[in-house]
Amino acid sequence: MFSPLALTQALPFLPLAQGDIDYQTDLRGEAGLIGTVLADPAAKVILTRNGRIAVPKGQDNIVDYENVSMRLATLPGSYVSAELASHPQAVAMYLGRYSGERGERVVAVDITRIADTPAPAEVTVPDSASTGADDAFDEHDNGAGNGGAPKPSLLEQAVTRFDWVDLRGFAPHASAREAGQATSAIPLSIWHNRQRFCPTCGAPVTAALAGWAQRCTNEADGRRLLFPRIEPAVITAIVDSEDRLLLQHNSAWRDARLYSVSAGFVEAGENLEHAARREAKEETGITLGEVKYLGSQPWPFPASLMMAFKAHALTTDITVDGAETMTARWVTRDEYTAELVAGRMVAPGKATIARYMIEEWYGREL
Repeated sequence: MFSPLALTQALPFLPLAQGDIDYQTDLRGEAGLIGTVLADPAAKVILTRNGRIAVPKGQDNIVDYENVSMRLATLPGSYVSAELASHPQAVAMYLGRYSGERGERVVAVDITRIADTPAPAEVTVPDSASTGADDAFDEHDNGAGNGGAPKPSLLEQAVTRFDWVDLRGFAPHASAREAGQATSAIPLSIWHNRQRFCPTCGAPVTAALAGWAQRCTNEADGRRLLFPRIEPAVITAIVDSEDRLLLQHNSAWRDARLYSVSAGFVEAGENLEHAARREAKEETGITLGEVKYLGSQPWPFPASLMMAFKAHALTTDITVDGAETMTARWVTRDEYTAELVAGRMVAPGKATIARYMIEEWYGREL
């Protein structure tokens, strides 16, 4: 019998798996690396805050539009160097360097803790008639133009000068290069803000290895080095012998029309294929046979890595668990088209790996 997985191909494009930067991991242990990089004329800085990335003002309004382009807000490295000295609560992360003549180097700076501190007086947009383009970065202004109050620093101003969007909104509209930068910067920044103390001894931690690690400050405990934890998850497009696709709606999804494929976290001591089979059985009562790998992409909400599979169902009777999965059904391509056109179903978002898995089965873009 012809296998429904026989012609399955690896997913050719995933929006959060596009990074082409050289991480330059061999440099991360160098003392003063961040300062050295920021002094490089080819360096640029991108900003994160509360798990979001900075974009130019006004771009937050176009996140939900089709066929629009978005870009990262950037600052010159030289402007940010002094800011880091005066804002030790900011976390700098060296993302790496691109090959080529320019050799652009990228540093991400998380300002979540700056934004969490008591804010200075609200910054008003001045009349630009007598203001130069460089005035916003003037370190010598004593605040006389703001009623004598100290002028907010560049990083403090960034909170209101830029829009802040999450990766789901940014990546589908961004270039592959900038989507890759945001995909690295956001999970690192989330980790630094969620883990502020050593999980072993409880001592405060400091950023290490150019932002890719943390150092415990407890001398008595060896000042251990800590690294981000990645949470592996499987996501599976399940088809039956008639090449119908199994779609399900989960209780956590606010839109009752959203249907996607089976997914769940890998448990301790479990391999990926076993996790895919277990999740399908738990959520829908379906027994899986052949399982084929499709691809993977980071899912920084906050720290997952999604491994995608396509699987052949050995059974077709659906029994949802009623807790995590509320409804599930088999659909042909024509039935799925009719549901989408009628608005009874909506597809997963453009940043999700699930959307591209469904498109692989569907045979065209959604």
